[in-house]
Amino acid sequence: MHYQIAPHGGELVKRVLKGEERAFWLAKAASLPSVTVDPHALADLEMIACGALSPLEGFMCRDDYNHVIEHMRLSSGLPWPVPIVLGVTPDEADDCDVDTHVTLKDAHGTPIAVISVQEKFVVDKEREAAKVFKTTDAKHPGVRLLRARNEVLLGGDVQILNLPEHTVYADYRLTPAETRHLFEQRGWRRIASFHTRNPMHRAHEYLMKCALEVCDGLLVHPLIDEVADHIPPQLLMTCYETLISNYFPEERVLLSVFPTISRFAGPREAVLHALMRKNYGCTHIIIGRNHADVGEYYGPYEAQEIFKEFGPHELEITPLMFEDAFYCSTCIGMATNKTCAHSAEHHVVISGTRMREMLQRGERPPVAFARPEVVDVLLSNGAV
Repeated sequence: MHYQIAPHGGELVKRVLKGEERAFWLAKAASLPSVTVDPHALADLEMIACGALSPLEGFMCRDDYNHVIEHMRLSSGLPWPVPIVLGVTPDEADDCDVDTHVTLKDAHGTPIAVISVQEKFVVDKEREAAKVFKTTDAKHPGVRLLRARNEVLLGGDVQILNLPEHTVYADYRLTPAETRHLFEQRGWRRIASFHTRNPMHRAHEYLMKCALEVCDGLLVHPLIDEVADHIPPQLLMTCYETLISNYFPEERVLLSVFPTISRFAGPREAVLHALMRKNYGCTHIIIGRNHADVGEYYGPYEAQEIFKEFGPHELEITPLMFEDAFYCSTCIGMATNKTCAHSAEHHVVISGTRMREMLQRGERPPVAFARPEVVDVLLSNGAV
């Protein structure tokens, strides 16, 4: 029997209703009190539905929320770094009684889910900001989103009636069950995941290839946040397809969309990324410098250091820690300070910011920065 890493908590959560049960709740949803959820809550519902947020079966109640804030654990003791909650207005909360059901609708009025309301509660947002984001600075994007969140939280399990429809690269939107099936088909036992949300440069490519040297396969899992992305998702995906088809053995790489949201939680978000990739069936995750970076709020390797707060087998998925990669003109290749003996004047330091600045000035980044095929995609589509 082919071994696979277990989902977080032991089982892959499935909350999508089908057949007669779906028909029953769909009819009942029309007569229930309703709440219109924002795009972030909608994305969370999609992740709960497919099991990417296993073991969560809905939005957190107070006890789980408090344990996550204070200890990065659910009330059961299972590691979990960030709260997954549903905010509603006080007026909406008045219509949502505890121990009743409420319909959750999207902006078009389509019923997406029914929540079984177990708790209604209000939290201290400043405490949450200080714990989760390590700052209460209003300029921090996560703090800004937190303060804009509706005041009252509804906790309870959800039943999914309709999943959001996506037209952007629908074939690449693989669920955890689907990626696990593909890994099994391919005979992969050690699978590294790479999280990204920007066009890939040579440093990204180097880290992925280092991971492939010790793993059977690689899941390239770009976060396509249709709420926040400044580069069109279609263009990002074309960049990834181009790099993989030209510079990787395609039978050892799987490209799939990671359709969650950016929470801007820095180091805690790195742990969440690891646990979610574990649910997708990955045994390893690449954690480089400034993973889930948010401006200057966190140290360059803080997203690696946070993993020390968990026991060696608690998370089960293994972080692959990498330093900054650069091109060394003397080595004539990619390296890090761990593998290169030459001083800084021999190094071409690579960053997405520097690459964007070059493109904005009309300069073509050198091959040391990015593969020419990827640069061609960006220039031909006016990405910058």
